[in-house]
Amino acid sequence: MGETYPKLRVAAVQAAPVFLNRDASVEKACRLIREAGAHGARLVGFPEGFVPAHPVWYHFRPATEKESHRLARELVKNSVEIPGPATEALGAAARAAKCYVVIGVCEKRPGAMGTLYNTQLFIDCHGRILGKHQKLMPTVGERLVHTGGFGDTLLTFDTEFGKLSGLICGENSNPLAIFALAAQGTGLHVASWPNHFSPSEHKMRDVVMFASRSLSYKANCFVLNCCGIISEEMKRVLPYAEADRAFLEEADNGGGTCIIGANSLVLAGPMGGEEGILYADIDLEDVVQAKLVHDYAGHYNRPDIFTLTVRSAVPTLFQRLDAPPGAPAPAEEVPQAGENAGEQ
Repeated sequence: MGETYPKLRVAAVQAAPVFLNRDASVEKACRLIREAGAHGARLVGFPEGFVPAHPVWYHFRPATEKESHRLARELVKNSVEIPGPATEALGAAARAAKCYVVIGVCEKRPGAMGTLYNTQLFIDCHGRILGKHQKLMPTVGERLVHTGGFGDTLLTFDTEFGKLSGLICGENSNPLAIFALAAQGTGLHVASWPNHFSPSEHKMRDVVMFASRSLSYKANCFVLNCCGIISEEMKRVLPYAEADRAFLEEADNGGGTCIIGANSLVLAGPMGGEEGILYADIDLEDVVQAKLVHDYAGHYNRPDIFTLTVRSAVPTLFQRLDAPPGAPAPAEEVPQAGENAGEQ
């Protein structure tokens, strides 16, 4: 008897955070994880920046405007340290629900008061942190509050269902990022999306559909598209002009959550502008069928012609070079004539 491949129920969450409130957003996420687990989901995906929010105010407000500064400060104050109390609570919910969780968070370095990352956090069914993916290139207004991640988080993670991966928003259209994950054998992919795009762009739900079906076709994987929506609180806080208010009132500018099969066909959704959880029952053997035709990270490519190199080293801005044990202390430098500290 040959290999057997698992079947499982997956869940894509479509919801808005409790805007810029870390603890309340974590509490809401835990409730949704428990709900999805109670419905038999073994993998649950969440939107981009679900804890505590995505910096969507920059779609409307000038970067130097007073309210933009206030909102940015709240984003820093409510961001997530990994690990930390927020990740412990999310891990406990995943463990209780017996499911894997991929959730978008605004991440800050432990003990730091600045420098944020747009991050997907991966948690296993035992509540342990598998790892994270930090968005490589912040987009539009994100560049005012987020820095880019590095190649060390462009990874797949081992699960009992095979390889799991994730990308954030526009990364799901990045050919090199997609290929890097395909080359690592992803079979399940979580695409996390914000609450809405800017008024000058395509509607988010249209981009979600054509980008993720293309990703599925090229990587031979299932895709959970997890989209945010526009909450009543966001409609109140975000507008800068009357046109902004009209844009946010249109429910179709948010949402679009859907689940794509390994053959790039739509299995469930898309959802409208409502909040909820979308489910699909999937068979990982479908990945085998998709790869029989075009395995772009395997037999349907030419490594003698094309190769992709991912640099996983993280540059260090500050480094302390300590003397090895037993080495003499460096001699104190004696200022030369005319080199007194007070001289200009």
